[in-house]
Amino acid sequence: MKIALAGAFGNLGLEILKQLVLTEHDIVALDLKEKKIPELEGKYEFKEIDVTKVDTLKNTLKYCDVVISTVGLTGASTQFSCYEIDYQGNVNLYNEAIKAHVRKFIYISVIACDLEDAEDVPMLEAKKMFEDVLKNGSMEYIIHRPTGYFYDIIKVFRPYVEKGKMQLLSGYKDVKANVVDCPDFAKFIVETMNETNKVYNVGGKETYTYYEISKMCFEAANKPLVIKYAPKFLFSILASLPKIKKEGKRDIILFSRFTLSHDLVGDTIVGENSFKEYIYKSFKE
Repeated sequence: MKIALAGAFGNLGLEILKQLVLTEHDIVALDLKEKKIPELEGKYEFKEIDVTKVDTLKNTLKYCDVVISTVGLTGASTQFSCYEIDYQGNVNLYNEAIKAHVRKFIYISVIACDLEDAEDVPMLEAKKMFEDVLKNGSMEYIIHRPTGYFYDIIKVFRPYVEKGKMQLLSGYKDVKANVVDCPDFAKFIVETMNETNKVYNVGGKETYTYYEISKMCFEAANKPLVIKYAPKFLFSILASLPKIKKEGKRDIILFSRFTLSHDLVGDTIVGENSFKEYIYKSFKE
């Protein structure tokens, strides 16, 4: 079987690539740039693509049986919106897959993107829009909706810990999530490739409130726990500021507001890695 992996050199994509090379499949790694990983050299074919430019996708999926897409904005951007990447970029990839007679499209979405109030969050709505393309299309599909990743939580929390003060939403102290480690999630994605027309809400084995996560982070950093609680509406005001919009941070703030005010607990429990252990190890490093 020949498998194309789009976004092969992002954090999750690279873990999926590592899992794929353990199989006997032919692998095509698609991305803007290739990262040279010594242990992976010679075990896949690389093709440079830009999902916003249809011409760069031409013939990249020839003879492929499965496409796995991790394509999506993960941070602030002044150049593109999530509708241009998460939605239209994946639509472009999907259309090329149709032309190449690809059998199955596996998409990495995000949990809770189908909730009614997720329509106010571009980073969620764009993913839901592409999910609808898959569900209404002619190709077989698998949709994975992760709750979040170990490394993402630490990346967001670390600056607050270093400054000595965490900020959470007032009235949402008990909101919780069971985030998953990328290596565990990647293994699950590869193991379930033969499933058809499935949607998985994926999470890790440990569920914590954001208060508990904050407490563990501060303890791991040997700092006293200090939390500042802000009303939810302040995030909306902040997101509307011209400077924030100009810097491309509006969608990130709206996404943060959503995640800090909703339980994000996946019912498909994946992996054995401990988030608590990851937190303490990360801050020691």
